[in-house]
Amino acid sequence: MNTLRRFVYREVIAAVAFVTLGFLALFFFFDLLDELRWVGRSGGTYELSHALLFVALGIPSHLYELLPITVLIGTIYVMARLAQSSEFTIMRTSGLGPGRALRTLLTLGAVFVVVTFAAGDYLAPWSDRMSQLVKARYMGRITTGATGAWLKERQDDQSYAVNVRAIGPDGGMQNVRIFAFDSQGRLTSQTHAQAARFGSDGAWTLEQVRRSSFHSRGADEASVEHLQAPSLRWPTHISADMVAAAVLKPDRMATLDLFQYIRHLEANGQSAQRYEIEFWRKVFYPLSCLVMVVLALPFAYLHFRAGGIAGYVFGGVMAGISFFLLNNVFGYAGNLQNWSPWITAAAPGIIYSLVSLAAFGWLVLRR
Repeated sequence: MNTLRRFVYREVIAAVAFVTLGFLALFFFFDLLDELRWVGRSGGTYELSHALLFVALGIPSHLYELLPITVLIGTIYVMARLAQSSEFTIMRTSGLGPGRALRTLLTLGAVFVVVTFAAGDYLAPWSDRMSQLVKARYMGRITTGATGAWLKERQDDQSYAVNVRAIGPDGGMQNVRIFAFDSQGRLTSQTHAQAARFGSDGAWTLEQVRRSSFHSRGADEASVEHLQAPSLRWPTHISADMVAAAVLKPDRMATLDLFQYIRHLEANGQSAQRYEIEFWRKVFYPLSCLVMVVLALPFAYLHFRAGGIAGYVFGGVMAGISFFLLNNVFGYAGNLQNWSPWITAAAPGIIYSLVSLAAFGWLVLRR
C-alpha cells in the first residue's frame, strides 16, 4: 500500500508542478508585456531590468492565487489518466478502497494547503512589498486615489484623523496631515508634514512640520497658535503595516497583520467588514486545496472511452473555475449585504465539498 501511495503522490505532484510552471510562465509573459509600457518613462530611470525584477517579484502572488486551481487540474489529469489506462482499477483490486483513496488524496491535499499558506502569508506579502518599492524607487511614489489613505486613532480623550498622501521610494510617508479632535468632536489642531518616518519605538518622526492649534476661551473668544519645526515626534500605534494596508491591497497582507489591522479599525470605530472578509478568505483559501482534490477523486471512478478524457478534464477545470467565481461573488455580496464574514468566506468551500463528496459517494455506491 505504501508503494501505491508513493506512486500516486509522485504522479500528482509532478502533474501539479508542471501545470503550475506553465501557468506561472504564462502570467509572467503577460505581466511583462503590460509592464513594458512603463519602460523609458519617468525620465528614463525605469529600465527593462527593473521591469523584469518587478514582474519576477509578482510570481509568489500568482503562485498563491493559482495553486488551488493547478492542484485541481493536475489531480484531475492524473486520476482520469489512471482510470483510462485501467491502472486505478488494478489499484482497487490491490486494496485501494474508496475510503483509503480519499484519505490518500486528503493527505496530499494537506501538503498543498501548507504550501499555499506559506506562499500567501510569507512569500507573497514580502515580494509584493519589494515589488512596490522597486516601482516607487524608479517611477516615483506609491499612492491610492486622489486623496491618499485615511486612518483613524484614539488616544486618551482625543481622536485623530490621519491622511497619508503617498509612500516614498525609501518606504517613508509623504505629505502627511494629522487632524486632532477633542471628546466633543471639535478640531483642536491640524498638522502638516512634508514627510514622516516610522520610529523604532512606534512613534512617527514628522519632518518639515507646520502645526496650527486652535484654542477656545469661552463662547466668543478663540485663538490660533502656529508652529513650524524641522522635525517633530508624534506618538502613535499606527504601524507601517497598517499604513501599507490602507495604501495597498488588503489581500496582500499576512493573516496576522490583517487581524491586527482589523482590531485597530474596530478600536477606532471604523468599519472593518471588508477586511474581516479578506481575513477569513485568507484563512479558508489554503483549505480549498482539500476541496480541489476531493473534487478530482470522482474522475478516477469514471470509465473513459478513447479520446473522451479531454472532455471530462475540461468539465472538471470549468467546475474549478466556477468555484473561484462563486468565491468572489460571495465576497462582494457579503460586503454589500453585511453577511457574517466567516460564513461568507467558508460557504463556497462547504458547498463544493458537499457536491464533491456526493458525486464521489454516488459513483462508488451506485456505479
